[in-house]
Amino acid sequence: MRRRLFAAVLGGALLLAGTAGCGIPANTEVRVEGAGPAAEAGSSSGIRGEPPNRSASGSKPEQFVKNFLSAAAGEPDRAYQRVRNFITPEDQDRLQVKEGSEVALTVVRLTEEPVIVNDPNKTEVTLKVQQVGQLRADGTLAPPETSTTSYSFELRTQEGRADAGLFVANPPNVLLLSVDALEAYYQSRTIYFWNSGRTRLVPDQRYLPLAVPDERLVSEVVKWLTAGPSLWLRSGVTGLPDGTRLINNATRTDDRWEVDLEMPDEKLRLEQLATQLAWSLHDVDGQLEIKIRTQPRKDIRDLEAHRQANPVYQVGDGFQRFCVYEGAVHPLSDATGTVATVPVVAEANRNVVAAGLSRAEDQIRAALVVTEAGRQWLSVGTGLDPAVAVFNRSAKGYGAIGRPVWLRSTDRGEPAGLVVADGVLYRFDAQAQLTPVSLGVPGPVKAVAASLDGHRIAVIAGGALYVAALSPTEGGVTLGPARRLPTRLTDLSAVDWYGEDKLILAGEVGRPAVYEVSVDGTRDNRVEDKIGARVTHLAAYPANTEVPRNAAMYEANGVAYSSPPFERIQPEQVQVSPPSTGTRAGNPTAPFFLY
Repeated sequence: MRRRLFAAVLGGALLLAGTAGCGIPANTEVRVEGAGPAAEAGSSSGIRGEPPNRSASGSKPEQFVKNFLSAAAGEPDRAYQRVRNFITPEDQDRLQVKEGSEVALTVVRLTEEPVIVNDPNKTEVTLKVQQVGQLRADGTLAPPETSTTSYSFELRTQEGRADAGLFVANPPNVLLLSVDALEAYYQSRTIYFWNSGRTRLVPDQRYLPLAVPDERLVSEVVKWLTAGPSLWLRSGVTGLPDGTRLINNATRTDDRWEVDLEMPDEKLRLEQLATQLAWSLHDVDGQLEIKIRTQPRKDIRDLEAHRQANPVYQVGDGFQRFCVYEGAVHPLSDATGTVATVPVVAEANRNVVAAGLSRAEDQIRAALVVTEAGRQWLSVGTGLDPAVAVFNRSAKGYGAIGRPVWLRSTDRGEPAGLVVADGVLYRFDAQAQLTPVSLGVPGPVKAVAASLDGHRIAVIAGGALYVAALSPTEGGVTLGPARRLPTRLTDLSAVDWYGEDKLILAGEVGRPAVYEVSVDGTRDNRVEDKIGARVTHLAAYPANTEVPRNAAMYEANGVAYSSPPFERIQPEQVQVSPPSTGTRAGNPTAPFFLY
């Protein structure tokens, strides 16, 4: 078995650490230093991925605080003991111990450096934090259970003790875990659940302690699947049949795994479970046999071959870049010199200010925001490749319409999308009929983005970032409860999906910036902050299982940029036929991807 994902995550963490610079500027988390994993990934001997113990920092308060914020990391059944070892004996009972599924770690992002005030008899510590979530024993990150923004405790030495060093006195009554410790001592994994129609897999994120040996990986993933999806996704996906459970642990002989389950013996369910398992174990190769009550029922002879035969997405091998230029949609040149065609007939490609295009097999879906008489209208059309010829216009005009996005969860015969108009979220169909969609959160809606699977959306509403599960219904869509995601950015202006488990978000962090944000808010990393103006338009191509690369484009102050790295999109890159003559060329605006 190869742990390719672990290597990729570790490499990404090292790259980020190498580019972060020295020191800890304001609004940056404290990096956890000290001892790392005791053995390389893939090792099954000894304990690996354990955080530093209490004595590892000696008498250095700064390092001790960092280690204390990682002490809870690892397997849940020992989390309380690891943290209690940091606490003075007389104060250990202040931390109420929980067991089993009740164990939860309070994940926080430090918004400032820890304030450490030394005193002859004690050292006082104050932590300013942003609540990120509750890491549960099943690997899910649930929403925060508190809005606390500050924690205080003391550091003391214990006179007469042979194991000299610092201890925590008057500790917080929760198990604190910094987001840096989460990154250092856990592997972020993606498992998959079928949508309600059992036609498409939907990603769901989990965290696996690096201390868990490889021999238990398959068992842990199967347990996650049998326990069901994360709470915020449940309205948009389907779990395994009630009563499904793992009988004993999964076993391995050479490169062959065996999983024994208690579940209904139905051929279709087994076939779907096989694909679900193959992708949820996407870094496991070899064979996998599924048994029901010890009886062999499904044999996957080659997990990698099974994944290739049953792809998660149908997105081809890449994307094409487009923009709005001189009131019309035009393609942008790329490094290969490939010349794309505009998939919209010239008669409809006029007075355009923004657009959203999507492919569905041999069909093109086009949604154009056009201006007329001082109002903006949504013009929608679908047709066979290479160009959409017939369009329908919305029944009314609006003061401002955002970038329309198509939902890939709808089948070829019932195309639908989402768009924000005058602060309200709408569903639109091929006839350009707009139907309001209730989010259940306060404030006007500013932007919406749809994931590649089509069953998750991201929304900026009331100045905050949310994600929600989406289920298509006849003539509409149903949204599950919206989950608010923490981020360091303020004045949020645009969002799109950047991968299966991450978003790209525009806002401000002292100045205009674009950040990468994980779908649960744990990652909040800078992508670009040399912008100089508020981002008014943002579009991305999400990295995925078939095309593991992403790209993004944005517009600020009427100028468009493309990555990687972010560079200005010049008028010369716009493929205009025939070329404009006699007038000064304007700037390309509202860039977007077609895939």
